[in-house]
Parts: sequence; structure tokens; C-alpha cells
Amino acid sequence: MNNAVNRERGVEHDIVHRPEADDVEPYYEPQGNEIAVFEAAARRKLPVMLKGPTGCGKTRFLEHMAWRLKRALVTVSCHEDLTSSDLVGRFLLEGASTVWQDGPLTRAVKAGAICYLDEIVEARTDSTVVIHPLTDHRRQLSLEKKGVEIDAHEDFLLVISYNPGYQTVLKDLKPSTKQRFVGINFDFPTPEVEKKILMNEVPGLSAEIAAKLVATGGKARGLKDHGLDEVTSTRALVYAANLISAGLEPVEACRAAMVNPMTDDIELSAALSEIISAHFD
Repeated sequence: MNNAVNRERGVEHDIVHRPEADDVEPYYEPQGNEIAVFEAAARRKLPVMLKGPTGCGKTRFLEHMAWRLKRALVTVSCHEDLTSSDLVGRFLLEGASTVWQDGPLTRAVKAGAICYLDEIVEARTDSTVVIHPLTDHRRQLSLEKKGVEIDAHEDFLLVISYNPGYQTVLKDLKPSTKQRFVGINFDFPTPEVEKKILMNEVPGLSAEIAAKLVATGGKARGLKDHGLDEVTSTRALVYAANLISAGLEPVEACRAAMVNPMTDDIELSAALSEIISAHFD
């Protein structure tokens, strides 16, 4: 790479639909001061980390905030094979020549979108290192293969999600990466809020069934410390509610949404099924 690094200003260039005033607001029930914290971070162009278990509403919250701020949202689902080139871009063959194709992070940086790196702990280390210059005063993205540095659009915002329950000695965010973000903690909603969410997500669901689902989910979460790797999420309760609304018996719906996907262990499956039966039989 040449020492004389070229610089490239963000260009006006929409990449996904930018929310308009008449777009339907993504439904979200606040749990605390997360909306105020996010809006303050956005005003100061600070990167944000959403921390919490799977299925507790982190992605829905961000969709809601993108709507509130009227910014495009680019989501990247991180995985162990995700490379820095997948994020920033690469040269591709086109006929007899090579052309550069921007990656999703580069397009978001140029267009002033919110770039959401979902479950960033799953990504390779080189993928997380590339975001460091975007998370401090520089707000720049380096395209080493092109020999350019891009100054982020003033509306660009970097957001990552992080599930502390997945961390291991070999797979976790480095402290040097974590401390570059404003952190917002998420957890599962209170029973009252969770009931309201179910009834909103599944129109026609009775208050009685919603209450029983919430109670079942709350009890099932108690098995987290007894061998269950992942707890019953709000998303799983919504799935169960949808199955019930589609005509499935509640016990069978709960088993399909809250037991079968969660564990193959016979004893844990029996324990979950017992909790379901206690609320619905």
C-alpha cells in the first residue's frame, strides 16, 4: 500500500430504503431509557453496543430506532467465516477486467446509514479490527486493497449486538473493542410488557393465552442454570402464539416452539414439557 494514502469522501448514494414519514413504525415496547441513550449516542455519532440474550428484542429495537431517526439500516449477520473483505469490499472479475465492489459496511459509511453487525462475537478477529477506526474520533474506513481511506458520512452510525451468554475463552470481544462502544443492556421484558408484545405481534390472541404463554416462558427460563444452554426467548413465545392462532393446540404449539428447538436432552425436554402442561393442561 502506498504511503501516500488517497482519501475518499462519502458520496450520496442510497443503498436500502430510507424510512419516510408515512412508513409504518416498527413496533417496540421500551424497557427503560434505551431510546434516550441511543438518540444521544446518535447525536454525538458514537458507536453503540446492544447487549443481551438472543430473542429479547435487540434487532426490533434497532429497526424502531432507524425509523425514528429516518436512517437506512444495513444489517450484517456475523459468522465465523465472515472476513474483512466481506465487510469492506473486494475486486471482482468482470469480463477481461477487474472492478471493485463495495461491501455492506463501506456502502453504509458512504450513504450515512446505520450499519448493524449482528452477533459480532461470531465474526473473525480481522473483521472486528477493521471497524476500530470507525469507532473513535477518526470515523474512517480504510480500504487497503484500493489504497484509500473513506471519511464516514455525518449520519453514519455503527451498531453491534453482543450476547454475553455466548462468550468463551476463545470467542469473545476483546476489552479494547468493547470499550469503544456505548453499551445498552437488554433483558427479557417484564411479564406485563411481554404479554402486551404477544398480543400486538399476534392479533386476535386472547389475553388469557398470552398470560399463560408469558408465565410458561418465565418458568422455563429458570432451567438456564440446570443444563439448558439457551433460555426461552420472547421470540419463541411469539412463535408459539402464532401456532396457537393458526389452530394448533396450545401444548403442542409450545412444544414445537419452546422445547424441540431448544434441547435434545430427554430430561430437559421432559422438564420443559412439564412446565407447559402445568399451565395449559
